[in-house]
Amino acid sequence: MKLARNIIIALIAGVIVGLALNLFAPSIFGPVDTYLFSPLGTIFLNLMKMLVVPVVFVSIVLGTVGIGDPKKLGRIGGKTLGYFLATTAVAIVIALALALVLKPGAAGDFDTAGISYEAQEAPPIMDTLLGIIPTNPITAMAEGNMLQIIFFAALVGFGIAMLGKKVERVKEVLEQANDLIMYLITFVMKFAPYGAFGLIASAVGSQGFDAIRAMGMYMGVVLGALLIHSVAVYGGTVALIGKRNPIWFFKNFFPAQVVAFSTASSAATLPVSMKMAQERLKVPESISSFTQSLGATINMDGTAIMQGAAVVFIAQAFGIELSMGQLLIVVLTAVLASIGTAAVPGAGLIMLAMVLTSVGLPVEGIALVLGVDRLLDMVRTAVNITGDAACAVVVSQSEGVLGDPDMEGVPAESETV
Repeated sequence: MKLARNIIIALIAGVIVGLALNLFAPSIFGPVDTYLFSPLGTIFLNLMKMLVVPVVFVSIVLGTVGIGDPKKLGRIGGKTLGYFLATTAVAIVIALALALVLKPGAAGDFDTAGISYEAQEAPPIMDTLLGIIPTNPITAMAEGNMLQIIFFAALVGFGIAMLGKKVERVKEVLEQANDLIMYLITFVMKFAPYGAFGLIASAVGSQGFDAIRAMGMYMGVVLGALLIHSVAVYGGTVALIGKRNPIWFFKNFFPAQVVAFSTASSAATLPVSMKMAQERLKVPESISSFTQSLGATINMDGTAIMQGAAVVFIAQAFGIELSMGQLLIVVLTAVLASIGTAAVPGAGLIMLAMVLTSVGLPVEGIALVLGVDRLLDMVRTAVNITGDAACAVVVSQSEGVLGDPDMEGVPAESETV
């Protein structure tokens, strides 16, 4: 919590400094951002991303070994995927409903003439699914292809579980590697407040107060939907299925949310979110490593909320009325796209372009929301990783292996997985 407090202080300081430079010394912001803010943020992000591939590979292997039984692995995988798809659909519905009621696109006079946006083409869903199997696992690790890394690591873990004592030393080496990675995470997190300061100062300073104020209604809809989804859906599933107090859940996972907000990257936050889930939420390492690694790749509830709000906002800004059939298409397309574009850089905007195209809305409308997307991306990333952790709690409870929250210092792995 001390680290979380320091990061929050750094975020507040970054907002103040960024806005002050943007309002009173815009000519100074450029050089300061180039030589101070951006380097601070980039160094911290690179340190975190440096650990992502080792964390995912080692934790997935050990998690698969811990689960052992192929039937149990399939059952846990099915529950995880089902939770992610269901909550994504609910997230879009919440965003659509809120946007239709509050009408953010009708709140201002938006200049839609002459705007342009070049949309990237997303790969077909079938190509993405087939691409999960790596032809070269080393290349997959070098390129950071998470779905391929997860598949290969699960296969290696399954092999170690089946061979048992024959490869006991391999398992021991991986367990020692996991201990080393956890130490490196703790060490890197000492730089988090400095990175958070640089990232938020750069984001706020480049956007400015005028841009934020002009898009205030749209931002309000997105933030409101994110809050409702986090409290009602994640908190509700943690309470009803996970049998845990939602306040306890959010309080113990808060440090990871702060890191996610500052980095705006689910992958970069993965080491911290897994650490919080295992140590504070008492999720067994075997389930945490599987569900949260997969969630960092395909769970995009926060992005889905942005899409739902943005679709209605763009339609209203262009004076286009959406039918009930089009709204249903938005839900279906966004849910499928959350998996189909999982490994594509800039997936959020690519998914939005796909959804807009599916209902006949101008893709150029994305230019209207680009100005504040960087700031909203920070919030929705925090929501995304919260969904991953909630899924881990729910799946663990359904398997009967969730640790006792009152047993401080007793790892969840003391339970039989």
